[in-house]
Amino acid sequence: MVFGAIICAVYLRLGTEDSYYELMLRQGFLKAGLATLFCLATFYLFDLYDFVVMHDRRELVLRLVQALGLAWIALALAFYAFPQLMLGRGISVIALPLALGLMVGWRVSIHWLLGHPDFGEKILIVGSGQLAVEVAREMLERPDAGYRIAGFVGTDPELLGKSLINPRVIGLTSDLEEVVRRENIDRIVVAMGERRGQLPTAELLQLSLAGTVNIEEGASFYERVTGRVSLSMIRPSWLIFSSRGRQARISGIARTFVHRLVAFFGGVFSLPIALFTAVVIKLESSGPIFYRQERVGKNGRPFNVMKFRSMRADAEKAGPVWASKDDDRTTRVGKIIRKLRIDEIPQFWNILRGEMDFVGPRPERPHFVSQLAEEIPYYEQRHLIAPGLTGWAQIKYPYGASVEDARQKLQYDLYYIKNQSLVLDAIILFETIKIILFGRGR
Repeated sequence: MVFGAIICAVYLRLGTEDSYYELMLRQGFLKAGLATLFCLATFYLFDLYDFVVMHDRRELVLRLVQALGLAWIALALAFYAFPQLMLGRGISVIALPLALGLMVGWRVSIHWLLGHPDFGEKILIVGSGQLAVEVAREMLERPDAGYRIAGFVGTDPELLGKSLINPRVIGLTSDLEEVVRRENIDRIVVAMGERRGQLPTAELLQLSLAGTVNIEEGASFYERVTGRVSLSMIRPSWLIFSSRGRQARISGIARTFVHRLVAFFGGVFSLPIALFTAVVIKLESSGPIFYRQERVGKNGRPFNVMKFRSMRADAEKAGPVWASKDDDRTTRVGKIIRKLRIDEIPQFWNILRGEMDFVGPRPERPHFVSQLAEEIPYYEQRHLIAPGLTGWAQIKYPYGASVEDARQKLQYDLYYIKNQSLVLDAIILFETIKIILFGRGR
């Protein structure tokens, strides 16, 4: 639509004959394509492809205006640097409101359609316990994702007709096939905590063989919708069947090579910033420039992580404590470099030494690892892979410093461990850059 708006603007501005000349002989299609790429990049920066962020219509329109405005400013700078790419002022003036009108109309229409109760994929949840409610809650928080919960089916007749969260229990597992036909179900999500003797195996098998409905395991569905692994749904079998084989090891070697290459170039390009940071840290407060701290790495092996010092030299004279978002131990320079993630630059050296990867679970201190491992199940599984400078949990969960925050972040770390790939690493890196540019996070 953005591309089409630019082409329409050419015809509206120049007329039929001149438009053909402009588009065919002056590489107009190439210029329009370049402008479209600028717009798509700014849409990504403003989270316009995120269902969770974009559920509010006013926020949607505001961000569209901001994104297109930024794209046009960037294009103006590009045209100034490379005049041969210029579209023409008259074309730009027409194309901008035309593209905005098309995008707002399209987005609002699609979000209305996806959020309408009569449209979308109808979901039946098998189960009526806490796991089933947890799956339903995540779907209800994403109305624009296109899921509609028809209801629950359980094993307890006393729950029939009762509301568990918002949808009701509309049947028993013994009547599963009849409920599926009556409610015109598209997908069944199995979310039962205790399945022995309760799972309607025969009915599910019959529906699966008939091919009339999609059937999905609750933990997998939850993982796909939320981007994290639920600790309450995880089973030992998940760890067994997710073990790393030969293909995963080959992929791991490729990832390690790419991560070290990125760290090398990152260290070279960030050297001027690092030198300036080292000077201002020394000028502001006494103490070392770098901060070394023991962390737990891959397979539980300890290593010393390096950072630029962002706190007072005596910050932990009373013993190890979690850093908080607005920690009063942070220096004035420290607040800035922590906000911009400049304090993490020395960790490029940890990556080059093979102690860390660019992407992975953030390394934690041994003192806290032993504490969290006692309170959170499967916590030590996050050490199956090398820790990272950034990670899936860092871009998906806000800064936190408590056991509950660690529990939530572990769910994202386990998701990354299960699904790690170079493509996912690239997504995390781009999201990290976006977070730094917009000053989000800690």
